[in-house]
Amino acid sequence: MKTQTKESQATITPEIALTMLKDGNQRFRDSSAADRSLMQQVQETSGGQFPFAVILSCIDSRVSSELIFDQGIGDIFSVRIAGNFINEDILGSMEFACKVAGSKLVLVLGHSSCGAIKGACDDAQLGNLTALISKLKPAVDAVKEPAENRNSKNSEFVEKVAQTNVEFTMENIKKQSPVLKEMIDNGEIALVGGMYDVHTGAVDFYN
Repeated sequence: MKTQTKESQATITPEIALTMLKDGNQRFRDSSAADRSLMQQVQETSGGQFPFAVILSCIDSRVSSELIFDQGIGDIFSVRIAGNFINEDILGSMEFACKVAGSKLVLVLGHSSCGAIKGACDDAQLGNLTALISKLKPAVDAVKEPAENRNSKNSEFVEKVAQTNVEFTMENIKKQSPVLKEMIDNGEIALVGGMYDVHTGAVDFYN
């Protein structure tokens, strides 16, 4: 697998970028990782980087974007925070990735059995985690069913909240970043959501 260059990045459209991630996830699931030399990519990216996508995902140890999408050094920007929500700093990072560094796709990636989402469902209280979980509560409140058993023991409820959180994050990106919204509206980049299944290794993409 060749290292991304300015020239190769310029040929990638948002649609191609999404296909590259889909193909990479399929390779991951098939245990057929692309043939690449990471150390060679280290050397070839030492003078600059030209990633084709930026991925916002959870800190969960099972959800490493580079691994589940079979990407190498210099291929993607990876932003990770428990619960995969956005704040000013993350938006600034995304704006740099797309407007300055040329990435063509923003992916907001949630996942099944998310501990942060479970904590929000249970209204967990623990130091600074309490403030973090409060950022996820709107997604909990938005899922109206079921009326009972709205906690981490209800796996179906947890998964609905996780997907709703991805959808809210996507909306917040467009609402809170005029830079990214303009690029999306102009077709320069695409914004997509996805859910990773920790049981199968598969990513389900949606707009």
